[in-house]
Amino acid sequence: MLEIGCGTGELLNDINARRKVGIDFSEGMIREARQQFPGLELHVMKAEELRFDEKFDLVILSNLIGYLDDIQQVLKQLHKVCHSQTKIIITYYNFLWEPVLKFGEMIGYKTKTPPQNWLSLEEIAALLELAGFSVYRNTRRMIFPVYIPLLSELFNNILAKLPLIRMLCINNFTFARPAAVRGEEAAGNYSVSVVIPARNESGNIENAVKRIPAMGKHTEIIFIEGNSTDDTWTQILDVQKKYAATHDIKVAQVQQRGKNNAVRKGFDMATGDILMILDADLTVAPEDLPKFYDVIASGKADFVNGSRLVYRMDKHAMRTINLFGNKFFSMAFTFLLDQRFKDTLCGTKVIFRKDYERLAANRKFFGDFDPFGDFDLLFGAHKLNLCIVELPIHYRRRLYGTTNISRFRHGLVLFRMCVFAARKIKFI
Repeated sequence: MLEIGCGTGELLNDINARRKVGIDFSEGMIREARQQFPGLELHVMKAEELRFDEKFDLVILSNLIGYLDDIQQVLKQLHKVCHSQTKIIITYYNFLWEPVLKFGEMIGYKTKTPPQNWLSLEEIAALLELAGFSVYRNTRRMIFPVYIPLLSELFNNILAKLPLIRMLCINNFTFARPAAVRGEEAAGNYSVSVVIPARNESGNIENAVKRIPAMGKHTEIIFIEGNSTDDTWTQILDVQKKYAATHDIKVAQVQQRGKNNAVRKGFDMATGDILMILDADLTVAPEDLPKFYDVIASGKADFVNGSRLVYRMDKHAMRTINLFGNKFFSMAFTFLLDQRFKDTLCGTKVIFRKDYERLAANRKFFGDFDPFGDFDLLFGAHKLNLCIVELPIHYRRRLYGTTNISRFRHGLVLFRMCVFAARKIKFI
């Protein structure tokens, strides 16, 4: 990671990274930082004149842009140190606090600082866009910048996260990434694994194979069957044999119940660069999968989540109680993750395999009790600071079989996971 404007190195030292590099234009600050933190790699360098022959995974500008004479020039310089999936975090203070901060300086409680640029979150986003970056999330933190036991925790960990009140927080955080730069020729360089969890879906197996389009440089299909009471497993084996000459089909079974276990098994077997989930009920059309591929392969997202709640649905495709449940969880996720979500429970989700491997390594952070895997993947992607994009798709009614979802029992489990995640990522 790289911190631009690292000052005396406290923030840089506290971050967990394989390699930590900091720059600042002040020789005095860099000298002090080297004395305090000899393990850091520090350079005297202007933000307007970056001189690196390498790319970084994370670039931080903490409380820097307020002092810059030409913010856009500095943001353009960031391309020198960014690869296609570099994440940029910009922190800046809420200008509503300007009178309070100046009063603190006047009474000697706060160190005096030069006048700063006046920037809103919208203006920061606009400057990033002009410089060739896209913002994928904004968040706010801290409403009580003085430490008083219990009172500080109440205000900063709870009240500061609530709607409307959060607008008064002192710290603003903007998360951005380079705008998509991969051309169509680069988008074809990825292989794809389509994982299809199947339980009592005998009548949909062959249709899935026939309808999945070829994507990227290679497409493999992975069926994972678990605890079916019909002949789903037999159908999978027959289809694998029937289409062996034209399709790369892998198959396996799991004994544990739950779609999540099937998805994990399939992802572990996958060899593709990009991992996709396609529910065997085919309520999301296999023909829509190339849309997901194009979004992630072109660099517009690190994680693509299907959204069934935009287009008109087929009649009887989703029961009314399920619709209300989906809307409730979409509002919960929008609140928890500081990013708008319209549909969190669409079964079709797409992620790079290298990112999934990191997500799986951190899975215990949120608990391991999601029966479907939707929340597990979304919370994990958020924790990894991945750019999550929702893609509207058409939701069709089932042509074979019945749903495997227990609406109330599984709904309570998902609600429990939201509460657990709130304690981990929101109210902290």
